[in-house]
Amino acid sequence: MTQRIFISLPVADVAASTAFYEAIGCTKNQAFSSDAAASMAWSDTITFNLLSHPVYRGISPKPPGDARATGGPLFALALDSREAVDAFAAAAIAAGGREVHGAEDEGFMYSRGVEDPDGHGVGPFWMDAAAAPAAPPEAALAD
Repeated sequence: MTQRIFISLPVADVAASTAFYEAIGCTKNQAFSSDAAASMAWSDTITFNLLSHPVYRGISPKPPGDARATGGPLFALALDSREAVDAFAAAAIAAGGREVHGAEDEGFMYSRGVEDPDGHGVGPFWMDAAAAPAAPPEAALAD
């Protein structure tokens, strides 16, 4: 079997979150979706499982956190161009997401900071790996 990743996210409103993830390019898998959960394929190997809080509590012994108030995973989603990054961010914001930071342009890499309606970070980026510096600048490591 091909290695895949399924990211389970607790969401307050499955329908609103489904609309958001469709807007950023995901496709809903009807066979694994219901009113309480939605399986949203971003690629052949990456799927976001949007789970209502009761469904999430059924698979995790920990209560769902509030991603708007506390830190958590940040999902960096690679795209094909700077223009695709901007289009992704615009679609995300129009679908109920929030921009955390505007464009950051490092020359070889371009990114935007976006959150879904529940505060989960889904930051689009483009990178020209061949143009990347051999090591990150010291300032980037200084926190």
